[in-house]
Amino acid sequence: MVEPRLQERESQVDPPKTERVKIDNPEEAKFRILSGWQNYLLCGLALCASCFHLYTAYFGQLSAMYQRGWHWMFISAMLFLRYPCTKTRPKNKVDLWDWVLIALSIAGCLNILLNFEDIAMREGMAIPSDIWIGTVMTLLVLDGARRSMGWPLPIMATVALAYAFWGPYFPGMLAHGGFPLEEIAPFLYLRTDGIFGTPLGVSASFIFLFVLFGAFLNLSGAGQFFIDLAVAVAGRSRGGSGKAAVIASGLMGMVSGSSCANTVTTGAFTIPLMKQSGYKSNFAGAIVAAASTGGQVMPPVMGAAAFIMAQFLGIAYWDIVVAAAIPATLYFISIIAMVHFRAGKQRMASLNADEVPSILKPLREGWFLLAPIIVLVIFLGKGFSPVKAVFWSIVMLIVVSWFGKPEHRLTPARILQALIAGGLGAIEVAAACACSGIVIGVISITGVGLAFSSYVLSLSRGILPLALFLTMIGSIILGMGIPTTAQYIITSTLAAPALYEMGVPMISAHLFCLYFGVLADVSPPVALATYAAAGIAKSNPMKTGYTALVTAVAGFLVPYMFVYNPYLLLQGDIWHIIIGCGTALIGIIGLSAGVQGFLVNDLNFLERMALVSVPFFIIYPTLTSNVIGCAIIATLFLWQKYRQRVNLAVEK
Repeated sequence: MVEPRLQERESQVDPPKTERVKIDNPEEAKFRILSGWQNYLLCGLALCASCFHLYTAYFGQLSAMYQRGWHWMFISAMLFLRYPCTKTRPKNKVDLWDWVLIALSIAGCLNILLNFEDIAMREGMAIPSDIWIGTVMTLLVLDGARRSMGWPLPIMATVALAYAFWGPYFPGMLAHGGFPLEEIAPFLYLRTDGIFGTPLGVSASFIFLFVLFGAFLNLSGAGQFFIDLAVAVAGRSRGGSGKAAVIASGLMGMVSGSSCANTVTTGAFTIPLMKQSGYKSNFAGAIVAAASTGGQVMPPVMGAAAFIMAQFLGIAYWDIVVAAAIPATLYFISIIAMVHFRAGKQRMASLNADEVPSILKPLREGWFLLAPIIVLVIFLGKGFSPVKAVFWSIVMLIVVSWFGKPEHRLTPARILQALIAGGLGAIEVAAACACSGIVIGVISITGVGLAFSSYVLSLSRGILPLALFLTMIGSIILGMGIPTTAQYIITSTLAAPALYEMGVPMISAHLFCLYFGVLADVSPPVALATYAAAGIAKSNPMKTGYTALVTAVAGFLVPYMFVYNPYLLLQGDIWHIIIGCGTALIGIIGLSAGVQGFLVNDLNFLERMALVSVPFFIIYPTLTSNVIGCAIIATLFLWQKYRQRVNLAVEK
């Protein structure tokens, strides 16, 4: 996430003023610009929220409703303070009605925190106050989500509520008896199936701390370190600036929670570098958008979806990380291959020696930034909970930052700054989780999830490829304009059970839904990451969007691969895993060459079509299809090498 660059005072620790925030992302224009006591209040709430989550991470989390109640009380208060009702409202003060909404939201949370034992003793029997408070809290969540992330998710939640109220008027298997307000409002408010359900629970336990970790990394200079390291690693190869952009976006994506934030953070440096190297504006923007979007499926954070997936599936978070590693790596390799073959087609040279630092230089200056990430991975691998792992990673980062430059050392003032930035940075994803809880609650109370699964099974007639295609289209549509966390929650709840019924392992079904929801960020017309990249590249947004879509085409095939080839999820014996990953890698490289029209030399139309067909032979892992796919690439590679030698001989 992009945290605000809040002013630091070394000599006197004052809450940073948001009027000094530099807006790197157009999305940040929707923030209020507060000053004086209102700014102190906002920063104080963010600081309290961060301290609360660090306290519970170290001493142990509270029971579900208490942890989530405190979490949402802090988040909702900050949300209505920071986001105005509309874009036209003044940005320098909080409107009177927003103070009323803050008071109502805090009251709703305090009702749970102070009276939950009495509520639990009623065993679901609602009293009038439950109905009214539940109605108000639901409306506040809808409005908060609208303010922080726009209309798509609140509209979806509103449609879900309409479906719950007017179920008898829906056709066919979607029809149900309908539920009155007296049942829906308390259900969404007081149960762990609604607003305070699993999504908000994951936000209150895992996501907030990882956002906080990202804020500490940001202030410690991690962004520039990742970019410098990527340029040092890939800059000397053909198309090195483009490969550096992919690697930098991948590194940032490992700890980032947003495709758009990742795009503007790395793209501000890498897109101009790519243009300077000879890439066209739309291609430079497309590469950064596609790579930044891939960060949402790259472990360990995966746009916070990994934590929710672990809760949904009832398995260890580390198992999700391990399963997702190979598919995400294949995706990034495909984009690097796209850059390489495009550079070859354009006869581009590598970066000049003076533009590429020695790899020792960034490592010497920023090696300590790798230590917290290594600690995080080790702790997770040893079976520690993600909460404990990220807590000690933050502690490690504070300690090792003192080995770096003075301006990146985490002094008490900068720690305060990171705590505030982390609290503010968690608002949007928490709002998405709370609003998603409304949708999940409606799915739970109406049983529409089973109806949707039956509908997919019926429409596909039990044919798995058709069911996968329908799920892909639905996931992309549902993912347009919606944060990664929210789209995954919705699509996996609706579609994953249908795939499971057809024999797809549940982890494969959930990852399948996640991938295509994420790829909505590079799928026109609502391709948010490409719009952000186009703004930096000064290119046509739609042209950049379609170029990014083509560039990310491997992302549309990798999910089919791991559905049919579970070895890509590191499930099975080692030899099958090696063979499965090797053939998938060959297929992805062949696809990239075919799309760009270059392998060793320029490809003609038939050669391109042959290479584009290779992944389709490898999706279903049979010996015959794998041999055919590998043979196509080997034959074309040798043929092109032969033609290259003949051409060189003729020129001589």
